[in-house]
Amino acid sequence: MRPFRTLLVEDNAAFRQTLFDILSAQFPSIVIEEAADGKEAFQKIGSVLPNLIFMDIKLPGENGLQLTQKIKAKHPQVIIIMLTSYDLPEYREAAYQYGANYFIVKGSSTNEEILALVRSILKDSGFTPNGQKEQNPS
Repeated sequence: MRPFRTLLVEDNAAFRQTLFDILSAQFPSIVIEEAADGKEAFQKIGSVLPNLIFMDIKLPGENGLQLTQKIKAKHPQVIIIMLTSYDLPEYREAAYQYGANYFIVKGSSTNEEILALVRSILKDSGFTPNGQKEQNPS
């Protein structure tokens, strides 16, 4: 069984580590990979084949919006949560136009809100709350 895979694309190492710690503590079966910029993230997409990506909107080099659009063109099933420090309507609108599924504002979303969103995504994707693929009884 292939585990649920998540890619954290965030250039702020401290925020990326915090998100990693929160997710791995709550969902120990999820495989979590990290990337600090768009180039590294795009390289990892092919090998990791994530189910879920947390994508920072502002990244060194290629920004998160452009990267989201490229990922969705090749892998439309990947769920992308756009992350930003700025709760601006134009950022939110752009995130959805470029293909993001969800939009989270860093600093105003609580850990529990983020975990609840991931739980909902797991359930909708056919995984158990801890990140294991649900078995279909035959």
